[in-house]
Amino acid sequence: MKKGKRYQEAQKLIDRKKLYSAKEALDTIEKMPKTKFDETVELHVKLGVDSKQADQQVRGTTVLPNGTGKTQKVLVFAKGAKAEEATKAGADFVGAEELIPKIEKENWFDYDVIVATPDMMGVVGRLGKVLGPKGLMPNPKSGTVTMDVTKAIGEIKSGKVEYRLDKNNIVHLGFGKVSFGADKLLENYETIINAIIKAKPAAAKGQYIKSVAISTTMGPSMYIDQK
Repeated sequence: MKKGKRYQEAQKLIDRKKLYSAKEALDTIEKMPKTKFDETVELHVKLGVDSKQADQQVRGTTVLPNGTGKTQKVLVFAKGAKAEEATKAGADFVGAEELIPKIEKENWFDYDVIVATPDMMGVVGRLGKVLGPKGLMPNPKSGTVTMDVTKAIGEIKSGKVEYRLDKNNIVHLGFGKVSFGADKLLENYETIINAIIKAKPAAAKGQYIKSVAISTTMGPSMYIDQK
């Protein structure tokens, strides 16, 4: 499939045989022709693990120092005092069992992250087949199953991101917008790369980080020299 003119212009700025430093790659992105919207800058990290093995999973969260550039909408499953707390903390939607048919039957997905108090997981679990494939299922490892709903909402709103392996052993993640500029994007990049390195499973043998690539939503990739 032929790429558009803007993509071809951006590609001329890239040396396909070169391994870039993260700073060089992000400086190059700043020079690329702009789209009509503020593109997300994406990270793709291929890891030397086997995602089929339970002891080689790589999953966690980190708060990006400069946020993601996107305001995350948060749905909280909670009751009583915790529901009130969630509303005060800035949750976009708060509810309990009454949300089940809305999500199941009305295909309601007007939110980016779901937080649940532990006592609500029996209710949320009924939505597993719907939420699981969309990556929306709350999980204690990602801090989205918690009694501290205020902290969870605050972190999500301030730029908390979750990283996790896909079936090809790759972590895909947006870590900011082109408009951030290279310096702020570099701070975010270093934060997420360091988090992924620290998350290396004890069972992983050999080279852990196989390759790292950076691209924009609509742009070509650059491979990073991640030593």
